Amino acid sequence: MSGPGRQRTEPAIGRRMAELRARRGMSQQVFADRIGKSKSWVDKVERGVRTLDRLSVIDTVAGALGVAPQLLLAGRTPPAPVTDVGAGVDRVRAALARHDTPASVPAGPLLRQLDDQAGYAWAAYRNGQHPQVLRMLPDLLADSRHAGHTGPVDPPVLDLLVRVHRLTAQTLVKLGDAHLAWLAADRAMMTATRGDPMRIGRAAVTLAQVLRALRRGRLARTAALTAVRQLDPAAAQGDPPALALTGALLIEAALAAASYGDAATAHDLTERAAPLATAHEPPDPDGITFGPTGVDLARALTAAHLGDHHRAVALHRRATEQDGWRQVPAEHRAAHLVDITRSHLDLGDPDAAGRALLAADRIAPGETRTRPAARAALTAVLRAGPTPADVARLAATIGLTHPDQGAATEPARVPGRDRPRSRP
Repeated sequence: MSGPGRQRTEPAIGRRMAELRARRGMSQQVFADRIGKSKSWVDKVERGVRTLDRLSVIDTVAGALGVAPQLLLAGRTPPAPVTDVGAGVDRVRAALARHDTPASVPAGPLLRQLDDQAGYAWAAYRNGQHPQVLRMLPDLLADSRHAGHTGPVDPPVLDLLVRVHRLTAQTLVKLGDAHLAWLAADRAMMTATRGDPMRIGRAAVTLAQVLRALRRGRLARTAALTAVRQLDPAAAQGDPPALALTGALLIEAALAAASYGDAATAHDLTERAAPLATAHEPPDPDGITFGPTGVDLARALTAAHLGDHHRAVALHRRATEQDGWRQVPAEHRAAHLVDITRSHLDLGDPDAAGRALLAADRIAPGETRTRPAARAALTAVLRAGPTPADVARLAATIGLTHPDQGAATEPARVPGRDRPRSRP
């Protein structure tokens, strides 16, 4: 990988290598002999003229200096702390398992407070702050359940319950627990079916995402299109929220069709959605965005699912060059960049895949550092060949310090497949 980012990072690694070598009283020649390189090679790396960008070489250099590779990559700054995702998911599981009847609490003030908290959690999700969302979910689940027991289950309570369970399901899908996500999505759907078609449509978006994560593409398509039919009366009257949600559901159905290889249906559904996107771009409070740029991003992912990686990359580049790209929520942009690495890698371009992951990490670190698909994608980049220093640094930060490490928990995953996103 070339470019300004590489020029800024590699001299810093060389300087750290020189400082650590000098502290240990080793001349360049002695150090070169220890790592099996020439004195000229050592001199060029220390001056930033030559790159130190292969993890195997970084490991050798770090071993000769008696330090961990992370220290060489990240200097004196320790890697960012990694959230204990497993423990957080266990707390969410425990919250979903509880069915105790709460003490009597005034419903009004509690409901308003919880609605504000749910809105804050959704905002964190849209910004890719998944560890923060994970910490909030157990209390939100418990408190929203309590609110449902304190008075009549009217529309505001139903809206709250659907919002919280949808957020739970989508977060769990991101973190690789699609089966637990299905429980939360089913509860959102069961609550939503008590009335408003808009509420049903939002719950169906999440249910379809979860079903795709479970490799149930046909069921996902059915769930999305069933909700579209229920929205038809409002959409026919030109109601903007109904039109936007219809478009989101159609894109979700298209991605589902692509996931099991039905190219014709995926194309038809995308083309049905595209005209609805002409005037709808801003995200709604429930984490669903729909607009022209999002449709193009979905076209790229559909092509990737169908194995047309040249078209996927072309559509990806067109979409990310649009003005609307920066208006798409950070979580969506970063997730898309992680997903598109599959196409770059299949086209034999690991440098482009690495650049996509670095861009995703700049936009929303929670995507690259907590999402299993991002770890799988990064591991694939490391295995594809010489690794640029900035990609190696990202790998070290999230605990992947060698091409053969870090992916053992995700051996069968394909980058871009763990998180089915509606966000057209």
